[in-house]
Amino acid sequence: MKLLEVYILRRIFQMFIVALIPVLTIIWTIQVLGRINLVTDTGQSIGSFMLLASFILPTIVPVVMPFALVIGITQTLTAMNNDSELPVIDAAGSSRALIYKPVMILAVALALVSFAITNFIEPRSRFGAREMVATAYADLLSSVIEEKTFRSIEDGLYVQISQRLSGRVLKGLFVVDYRDPNVDMIYYAREGLVDPSGTSLTMRDGEVHRKGPDGRISIVKFASYAFDLSSMTQSDNNNGAIPLSSGDRSLSFLLNPDPTDPAYEKNPANFRTELHRRLSDWLFPITFALISLLIAGSTRSHRQARLHPMVSALIIAFILRWAGFYLINLTARNSMYVPLVYLLPLGVIAGSIVMLATNRQLSMPAIVSRTITKVTRAIQAKFAGLRGSKGRAA
Repeated sequence: MKLLEVYILRRIFQMFIVALIPVLTIIWTIQVLGRINLVTDTGQSIGSFMLLASFILPTIVPVVMPFALVIGITQTLTAMNNDSELPVIDAAGSSRALIYKPVMILAVALALVSFAITNFIEPRSRFGAREMVATAYADLLSSVIEEKTFRSIEDGLYVQISQRLSGRVLKGLFVVDYRDPNVDMIYYAREGLVDPSGTSLTMRDGEVHRKGPDGRISIVKFASYAFDLSSMTQSDNNNGAIPLSSGDRSLSFLLNPDPTDPAYEKNPANFRTELHRRLSDWLFPITFALISLLIAGSTRSHRQARLHPMVSALIIAFILRWAGFYLINLTARNSMYVPLVYLLPLGVIAGSIVMLATNRQLSMPAIVSRTITKVTRAIQAKFAGLRGSKGRAA
């Protein structure tokens, strides 16, 4: 690579990292805080919580990365244009490939990283997270819940035990189940036993109180009663193993699924959707890079009243990404939508290459740009007026 190409690549990569880390941190934090109950409800250590957080990270990196690339490209090229670097490059008679080459090298590299994460790292991290949550909740009843204390297992399900013995044996068991809005169930048993997989709680010598929607209460005594915990642990009732969803499967399985697999037999459309999501998502870094070049890759006059290139590129990127998600969801209904999943990014890539080859620029429609500019100026004027009135009042 030429010295100028290395310079452009370095600046874009630096801006890409600056944009990626804060956005990724915010989204990651939101996702992690949504699972804080794993620590508070099951008594897991902070190390276990951080391990779960690390499992979440690969699921959001491929989604955030293309948008960070848009910010990196448009902000860098806009700064180079404002500093007269792009006009000097054009005046020197350099080819536009001098600017396009480093951008596309970075875009292709990120596309390959996205493909690797989506197809090889993300499935394992998803399964690892689900396995960790299932194991934590399987141990909840037998080892974590304090004696003589009511504890919320999940929304509408509460448990109290009088005494915990070895071998997962519980004495004086009291269970309140309000998960069904039409029926309230209260269980009492002198003894209970949680199976090793955590999928069921067997209660002995007790009774169940059932309150129906009409308010009538029925009481049934039992010698033995199995209370299903599979919805809590998300495990398989037959063998205690954690079921593999379409998102947990390897790319090789999705390409050639086993027709006798229980999860595939139950909903093959989910496996089709997951396959085409993985095979199409990696194209978006390249698509967004070309869109950014169309908007910010040419020399522009400082006197042009126009929307900032980064805003225009992000708006188009969000629209394209939303359309991609929408088409992926449609494939679950009908396989006829599958070609559209690939046609969207490939069509935009082909159109962008043609426009770049013919030295055309992509910009927001004039009426949209003027409207956004007027709204922005009105907001700025309003805030300036508020600051002025506060200053006079002081």
